[in-house]
Amino acid sequence: MDLDPVSDEIRRRFDARMQARERALPASRRAIRSCANAIRAVHRGELDVAHRLMDEARVALDEGQAAVRDHPDIAFAGYLQDAQKEYAEARFTEALVTGAAAPTPQELGVEDAPYLNGIAEAIGEGRRHALDLLRSGRVADGERILSAMDDLYSVLVTMDYPDAITGNLRRSTDVARSLIEKTRGDLSVARVSQDLHDALDRHARDVLGKE
Repeated sequence: MDLDPVSDEIRRRFDARMQARERALPASRRAIRSCANAIRAVHRGELDVAHRLMDEARVALDEGQAAVRDHPDIAFAGYLQDAQKEYAEARFTEALVTGAAAPTPQELGVEDAPYLNGIAEAIGEGRRHALDLLRSGRVADGERILSAMDDLYSVLVTMDYPDAITGNLRRSTDVARSLIEKTRGDLSVARVSQDLHDALDRHARDVLGKE
């Protein structure tokens, strides 16, 4: 029973898959690293740096996707989807912080499930930015961020599909809801505190004006 031709063909196919994987995996890691650094740059207000890093991530994603174009089993192994999620998170974090329009999956060049999970992760970054604003006394700006977080959550909560389709979106949505409610509580306390402070200031000015 001569299986040498069959085994040779199988090895050729496996070799091709291995080469695709060895190109796609480092590209995914580069994209994830660039996105993480981009998010930090957005929070620091270094938008030019953030844009450069997101462009680097986009190039890495394109390289990874090109490597696995003929190998769907490798393309959907998960690490490219993780990189897409991080890219969507970085872009949505920028939109939250700057007030820009929300990008679409087509504009980002990512699949639907990573897109939605990136939105869920960006809600956590929105909370971080809202707390930074509160520490600076910018309560109204913090309320704008909370409103945008609510808008994002309102999309996530409508995606009632199995986790196998959404990439475990249900868990991410639950976490996002918890973060939004914590942020709402923090903003409520800050708003009451600011209103009280303003009332005391007005009272003090009134007293001084009567003297």
